[in-house]
Amino acid sequence: MKKSLVALAFGTLALGIAEFVMMAILPYVAEDLHVSIATAGHLISAYALGVCVGAPALIFARRLPLKRILLILVCLMIAGNLCAAVAPGYGVLMLARFVSGLPHGAYFGVGSIVAEKLADRGKGAEAVSIMIAGMTVANLFGVPLGTTLSEALSWRATFLLVGCWGVVVLLFVWRWVPQVGGLPDTGFKGQFRFFRKRAPWLLLGATLLGNGGVFCWYSYINPLLTRVAGFPEAGVSALMVLAGFGMFAGNLAGGRLSDRYTPGRVAAWAQGTICVALLLTFFCARVPWLAVALMCVCTTGLFAVSSPQQLLLLRHSEGGELLWAASVQVAFNLGNAIGAYCGGLPLEAGLGYEYPALIGAPFALAGFVLLTVFYRRYEPSGCRPLRRA
Repeated sequence: MKKSLVALAFGTLALGIAEFVMMAILPYVAEDLHVSIATAGHLISAYALGVCVGAPALIFARRLPLKRILLILVCLMIAGNLCAAVAPGYGVLMLARFVSGLPHGAYFGVGSIVAEKLADRGKGAEAVSIMIAGMTVANLFGVPLGTTLSEALSWRATFLLVGCWGVVVLLFVWRWVPQVGGLPDTGFKGQFRFFRKRAPWLLLGATLLGNGGVFCWYSYINPLLTRVAGFPEAGVSALMVLAGFGMFAGNLAGGRLSDRYTPGRVAAWAQGTICVALLLTFFCARVPWLAVALMCVCTTGLFAVSSPQQLLLLRHSEGGELLWAASVQVAFNLGNAIGAYCGGLPLEAGLGYEYPALIGAPFALAGFVLLTVFYRRYEPSGCRPLRRA
């Protein structure tokens, strides 16, 4: 495995902890800041909205070397998480979460381009999945660690940890990631030309709606497991490890299967599986072992979709790769924000914590439909994935 890809994965590890740990520590944050869990859920949306603002800003940095952009983004990530660690109240924490989200989508966008450029022939999807693997490791070990720190010390310790790890990431990106060839400058307007095609809109819509469906449910996974499935608070960290393992396995499987088959087919079937799992979660959440099994199915599907979608976006964005690579993260995190908000609506109405899964199922179904349309229209049956010359 190339050291450069490992360095990129270290960055997504930090971003993954910063994004997903909030879903596991919501009760601790809500109690400390004296707000409801539904109100604390808006901190998830604040991060996602930061992503949506920060990623498109990449077009203004299109003339900079890709490695320099990565270093700037890591510095911004460090600053945002350190501010979150010392935030004195809900309003400041909301702002810090927004700032923390600014580099997220841009890092994934630039990192995906760098990873594909560094990949061996025919291994583009696998290289992108290695970079994204940091996000899955974050859920496998980082989020449970953050949950444990929140229980033993304070939720602030988690964001302090992310900020310190960001310094390590800065060093490894500087040392291990080589200078790679820049992208052709097609001008400001040239970055938007790919939006005239239908394929990008199908992919963006599938990303937004598919992830929105998952995060309707996953944003409130902690109270679902404890208050509905009946698990003790002390067992949540171990359950988050299982969720993270599903993400890790799904990411690697999605990357390898996409290099073997077509990315569109892999993404469509994974999204369809998520839809079924969310429906079953609503009906079976009170059965502890089944609630955990369905959680693992959903998290596996979530990241089995991720690397195929990222690669497809790069292949359908000639001339606007930088903006397009960031756009998928905008769609991903806008879906997160919408999902967290919509998932909180039944809770504010006094319904149970299994209802966010029911709200998320139609979103996931819509994502499946869009990916199926894309696959049938742009990836004929039996077609092998494109190879770089």
